[in-house]
Amino acid sequence: MNEIKKNLIEIKNVKKVFKKDIQQDLLVLENVNFNLREGEIVALLGRSGSGKSTLLRVIAGLIESSAGQVLFRGQPVTEPAQGISMVFQHFALMPWLTVLQNVELGLEAIGVPRKERRQRALKAIDTIGLDGFESAFPKELSGGMRQRVGIARALVVNPDVLLMDEPFSALDVLTADNLRNDLLDLWQQEENKNNSILLVTHNIEEAIFLADRVIVFDSNPGTVRSILKVDISHPRDDTSPEFRSLVNRIYKLMTSVKGKEETEAISVIDLGYRFPDAGVSELLGLAEMLADEETDKSNLAYIADELALDIDDLLSLTEVLDILHFAKQADGEIILTEAGKQFAEADILQRKKIFAAHLLMYVPLVKLIHRVLYENANHRESKRYFIGELEDYLSNEDAGRVLRVVIEWGRYAELFAYDDNSGELNLENPE
Repeated sequence: MNEIKKNLIEIKNVKKVFKKDIQQDLLVLENVNFNLREGEIVALLGRSGSGKSTLLRVIAGLIESSAGQVLFRGQPVTEPAQGISMVFQHFALMPWLTVLQNVELGLEAIGVPRKERRQRALKAIDTIGLDGFESAFPKELSGGMRQRVGIARALVVNPDVLLMDEPFSALDVLTADNLRNDLLDLWQQEENKNNSILLVTHNIEEAIFLADRVIVFDSNPGTVRSILKVDISHPRDDTSPEFRSLVNRIYKLMTSVKGKEETEAISVIDLGYRFPDAGVSELLGLAEMLADEETDKSNLAYIADELALDIDDLLSLTEVLDILHFAKQADGEIILTEAGKQFAEADILQRKKIFAAHLLMYVPLVKLIHRVLYENANHRESKRYFIGELEDYLSNEDAGRVLRVVIEWGRYAELFAYDDNSGELNLENPE
């Protein structure tokens, strides 16, 4: 009979709202509910901006939720709790401290005597494979080694729960694979059998490779869409039918819609739509790949493997092709429309004209820029003006990013030009 594992973490109806400005709030998380049990690894999987990292900080006690609560061993988490450690994406090491001193930090913060913390830190450094680098400074280490220091610093306090915020995303592929395997080996040791990991990622294969359960997040606001059990024994083969089937299932979940309102929402967008970073060359490349009829390339998991893209980068491209009515995506598949086929197969000049027509038809921001430039006597307007228009909908950071993306599209389509020195958009280049 299987032993029933206790809940270490309980997330109950968590909501998080940030103040965008005096008048507007930004809803990041809404009605988030799930548990983390002893001895399991759970992956939070979702696109960038879905609130995964914000939720991790709420669980860690670094920020407060706006509603709902997080319980650790039955007690509310309102501040950083002993027994919960966190590993960040970008290492978060103190550059003026050695490896040993960085690892000792957490122990010093909870009042562990100097002799004991030195012994525990040395053991953690040895465990994570950095023996011999105790006196090195972070600048002397590779990215993978620096992340090992971050993991050692989190492990040295013997946490019940290890929170990991995209810990491998800043590393090269080989280093990331090596660290995932080492982490799994470490967590399967007898002394860690009741400890748990909650991992934030947007890499589907990483989630399935490591986790006992995968929690798929929806965006805007972030909420739990589905919880999947990964019933595959370790070591896991990412080419096995069971593994690939689960990859396809998650792609379908992340690209399917819940109802008519959601289906229509991507076709009718407003001025403040938060466009992803999707470059013209990448959009063209994907459209050309989909237009190649030699093999069936409509499956998103297949496309991601072929182009070596993670789900965040791939779905950014498919989202824009969908908005421009060049493709339709749903249930893990993407298929070009007739307009998309014409766009992919046209020559350079015709392709620009097709792209321009679809930008003006389906992207309100492009339509606004085009209209303002034509109506102004000198056919010029500052970038700042359009950022101001966007800030009625978006944060300053998002407004600047979205405008940058749309300027690239408009310049490619020869709808308008942009002078970076003056910070002005103009109609000098187009006819």
